[in-house]
Order: sequence, then structure tokens, then C-alpha cells
Amino acid sequence: MPVSENSGVKVWHRRTRQESLVRWFGWLLGVAVFVVCWQRISEATTWFFVWDAPRIAGDIWTRATPPRWEYIAQLGRPIWDTLNIATLGTIIALCMAVPVAFLAASNTTPSRYFIRPVALLIIVSTRSINSLIWALLLIAIIGPGVFAGVIAIAIRSIGFCAKLLYEAIEEIDRAQVEAITATGASRWQVMSYGIVPQIMPAFAGIAVFRWDINIRESTVLGLVGAGGIGLQLSSSLNVLAWPQVSLILLVILVAVLISEWVSAKVRGAII
Repeated sequence: MPVSENSGVKVWHRRTRQESLVRWFGWLLGVAVFVVCWQRISEATTWFFVWDAPRIAGDIWTRATPPRWEYIAQLGRPIWDTLNIATLGTIIALCMAVPVAFLAASNTTPSRYFIRPVALLIIVSTRSINSLIWALLLIAIIGPGVFAGVIAIAIRSIGFCAKLLYEAIEEIDRAQVEAITATGASRWQVMSYGIVPQIMPAFAGIAVFRWDINIRESTVLGLVGAGGIGLQLSSSLNVLAWPQVSLILLVILVAVLISEWVSAKVRGAII
């Protein structure tokens, strides 16, 4: 602590001189990095288009309104495909995420040094790649269509669901597990009666939450050929049919709002 020159009494400061210098150096370094990054971005940006963006946006808005309402008859099947992609993808992901979560949880895994790292690798690898990239890879392998979209959504969702679920497994009340174990129950009986009942509310919440997210993600998979309403959106954009584009965006908005409402109601009933 620094000492006052007049009275010789120690004066309290929030930080020492060294801590203040380190803090200011950190801020200076952050500003320098920001300036360098902004300079690189500015060099790669055509600023004429940026300043002209409001006029272009206004022109597109004029072309897109009013929406082409008669086109809605052709969106029934695509939006149904989108809902199927999200729902089936979520179900497949949950079926695969449950065993992965039990293998990844430290209190249920058969081996902490071999099986658990493999399960964690599966969780990280499936979460680190976006569903659009999975869709592009799957389209190249199995061809375009709804099936590729379902598998892409499923793979992307495995890591998300398994991560939240294995964290819930690790946070269970161990007293219940010990009580059931003390009765001489087998490993499967302990899991069925001591662990599963405790994680069922978390499992249901994770399932509904992920389904809600997948509704949003499945609406854009059609842009890369994975089926659903995104395919209609891509086709309309390619021919600059802006009234159709605005109608498709409205349909997507309504679908997302409905899924959000359903998700909130289900989570509220569970919790």
C-alpha cells in the first residue's frame, strides 16, 4: 500500500501501481488489435455499396410489397417438410444423444480414460460444425432432398443434447443412487430407478428446446438443397421474385412464432 507523505499513514487504493499498469496495457493492446482489424476490414470493403445500401433496401422493399398471397397455396408442402425435418432430426438426435451422454458423464461412464474421452469427442465434433455444412456434406454423399436435411439436423443436435444431458446426469442427487445400490440392485436397476427419474425433467426440457432451435435451422437448409421451405426461398431469390420472397419470409416467421409458443407452453408444463 502506498504511504502518505504528510502523515505516514497507509492509504488504500483499489489497485497497486503494477496492477494498474497491467490493466492499462491490456486496454492499449485491445485498442491496437481493434484498429488493425478495422483497417483490414476497411481495405476489403467496397464502401460505395455500403453507403448505397439504404437505397437498395428501399428498392427491394418496394418490389417485395405487397406479398404475393396467391402463392401461399404452394407453400403448404414445403413448410410441412420443414417441420418434418426439424421433428425427425430431433428424435434421431435424442436417440443417439442419450447413450452418448451416459458414456460421457463421469458418474455413469464405464471407463473414464477411454470411453469418456471418445464420448466427449463425439459431443464436441458434432457441435462444432454448423448444420448448413453438414447439409452440404450430406448432399454430396446421399444427394439433395429432405433426407439429407433430417440427417444434418440430427448430427448437429447430438452434441447439443448430449452435453446438456450429461451435465444433468453429473448433477443428480447421489444419495438416491446410494440408497438403491445399498439394496443390492444391479447397475441397470440403479440407472433405471435412481438416475433416469431424476433427469427426465431435464431431458424433456432439452428435447423441446432443441426442437425449437431446429425449426429455425431447418428453414434455411433448403438454401443448399436439403429440402423444406428454404428451397422455395432459394428458387424465388434466384429469379428475383420479391413478392414471393416476402410471403415466404412471413410464413417462416409465423412458423417460428408458433414453435416458440408451443415450446414455451411445454417447458412451462414440465417445469
